[in-house]
Amino acid sequence: MSALTEEEQRDLEAAAFRRLVSHLRERTDVQNIDMMNLAGFCRNCLSNWYRDAAEERDINLSKDESRRAIYGMDYSEWKARYQREASADQRAQFEVNKPRD
Repeated sequence: MSALTEEEQRDLEAAAFRRLVSHLRERTDVQNIDMMNLAGFCRNCLSNWYRDAAEERDINLSKDESRRAIYGMDYSEWKARYQREASADQRAQFEVNKPRD
């Protein structure tokens, strides 16, 4: 494989990010707690990283705006449509695996 230019790498990373966001929007059956328990991040984490990237570039982006960019709708709407109550097992697993600050 040939070395990528910075621009090519950025473009590929951006395309992969857009595909990930699209995939997560389609997979509304996958709950955030499942993602946290298996991968250590969820849609909310991704929206926080998105907002962090904006702040690093002096772009003012609210928490609601960054979540809308990831969820494709207001977070409250996504929760009402797709979020299910976490089971006791899911909550217990999250307590064991949750990120420690």
